[in-house]
Formats: sequence, C-alpha cells, structure tokens
Amino acid sequence: MNAWTAQLDAAVDFIRERDDFLVVSHVQPDGDAISSTVAVAWLLGKLGKSYAMYNEGPVPERLHYLIGSGQIETNASGAAGRAYRHVIAVDCADFSRVGNATERFEDNFEMLNIDHHPTNNGFGLVNLLRSDAAATAEILFELIERAGIALDKDAATAIYTGMLTDTGGFRYSNTTPNVLAIASRLIDLGVDGPMLAELLLERMTLQQMLVLQRALSRLTFSADKRIAWLWVTPEDMTDTGAKNEDLEGIVNFPRNVEGVEVGILFKQNAENAVKVSLRSAGKVDVAAVSQQFGGGGHVRAAGCRVEAALEDAIGQMTEAVGKALESHDASQNA
Repeated sequence: MNAWTAQLDAAVDFIRERDDFLVVSHVQPDGDAISSTVAVAWLLGKLGKSYAMYNEGPVPERLHYLIGSGQIETNASGAAGRAYRHVIAVDCADFSRVGNATERFEDNFEMLNIDHHPTNNGFGLVNLLRSDAAATAEILFELIERAGIALDKDAATAIYTGMLTDTGGFRYSNTTPNVLAIASRLIDLGVDGPMLAELLLERMTLQQMLVLQRALSRLTFSADKRIAWLWVTPEDMTDTGAKNEDLEGIVNFPRNVEGVEVGILFKQNAENAVKVSLRSAGKVDVAAVSQQFGGGGHVRAAGCRVEAALEDAIGQMTEAVGKALESHDASQNA
C-alpha cells in the first residue's frame, strides 16, 4: 500500500467510524469549495451519516444548480447553529480559511482535512492532501471511489464543476492526464460539459461586466511591464451592485496581457484592509509571495489579505512581486 492509498483509507475510516458531521469550506467560496462541500455531503448521505453544511459566505448564485447547495447554511441566515464534534474541511489552504465556522466546532472537535493547496500544513486530525491534484474535487473523486460508492449524475456534476473551475476550463497547467480521464468518466455518467462551460466560464452578469469596466479603466503596469494590476473599491461594488462572486476571474485580465508575468487584483474591503489575488504566468511562485503576507495558495494562483490602505497595499505587494521576479532572473543568469 502506498502513502496516498493509506491517506485515502484513513479518510474513509474517519468517516465510517463517526457520525453527525459538519462540512465546511473556505470563506468567499468558489466553484471547487462549494462542489467539494456538496460532494462530501452526498457521500455522507450514501453512507447513512447525518450531517450539516456551513460556510461563512453565501453560495454564488451560478452554483445553485449543484445538488444540496440550498442546504448550505451561511452566516447570513442569522441562526447561531449547534456545535459539532466531527468536522470535514474541504479546499481550505489553512485553518483560518474556515472563517467563523469555528464557532460551530466543539472544543474537542476532530477534523478531516481534505485539500490540494501546497501551502496546507496538515491541520486536521486526519489529512487527505495532494498538492498535485488540480482541485479538491479531484481528490474527492478518488475518495468516493475508495469508499466503494458509485457516483450518480448529480455527484458527478459536482466533481466536474470543481475540476472545471479550478483548471480554468481545462486550460491551466494543472490539467493533467488524470484530470481529463476523470472528466471523461464523469461525462459518461451524464454530465453536461458544454452547458457547465457556458454557465461557469462564459456567461457574465451585468454587475460583473460593470465592475470589470471600472477595474480595467485603472489597469496599471510596472516600469518593465512585467507586473500589471487593477483595483476595486467599496464604492465600485455599491455603484455597480456587484457581489464578491462577480470579481472572480477579473485578475486574469492583467495576467493575460502579453509580457506580463504576474497579474494582481486588489479589492479594498475597508480603509485599512485589502484582499489581494495574484496570478502568475509561471516564473513567480505567487503562493510564496502571498505567504509573506499571511496568505497562501498555489504556485500560479494565490491570495492574501493586507492590513493597509489601498495605496500602501499596492506598493507593498508590487514590491514583493518585483523582488520575486528579480530573484528568478538572478537564478536564471547564475
């Protein structure tokens, strides 16, 4: 038995030996977070387990088609909610990413931590971690298979959704042969790939287009044109009616400019609080840059929160990215 199989078996044992679970994911959930949440819940249901799902933030409207997504309790519901001893966290790069879900953990809680971020430090009692997986949903495909449960179309759609969104429509470098093999099997189960691609990758809300218009009007470049960034203010969100989910994908616009190595989106949340999203063309490990500010993620896609005024946050982050680029250049010329 190899180490990965042992991890899968430990995760299956964690679930089979316990009951009454709380399934949580990261704040401001994306496609992989919600897909993984409902996929775990589906598995628990098939195994006859009782469970609840919770996220600090709301489920993005475009993901409401996912089975069970309407049962995910959120902070907005206002209900205090009872505490749980058995917790399953999915797609959380570090423990802090579960947000205020910790208010629903018993003091002696036991956690199964399932994730694909390389910055995950194994904060669970049991950890199912594979940093070469394109998405947490990819890991869950293997977990469900290891548990001996046959996927149906609804669960397959959830798994496919997580992989589709975290690979940028099977375009990013994390699109491995395993990802495509799994996707093929899911389509065999009835998943409507073209429909999901249209819904999740092509269609934009009016609010998303309006906030994108404002952000692009501020597109700024470093002197060498290798770093590009834009920013969104609270006023932009209010004036356009945009939600956090409407910002997804905007960071790719500066990154996609020819010659740009790192694209950055700054979202000002308060006078001295800025959420930063980074995308790399490959030369800079943006997860390492984010970790300097208490964040994390992947080599090519990461994020953090900077406690500073917007102008200062932009200065600090572009300087850190610039140094990372200089370090890369020096290593290439050594």
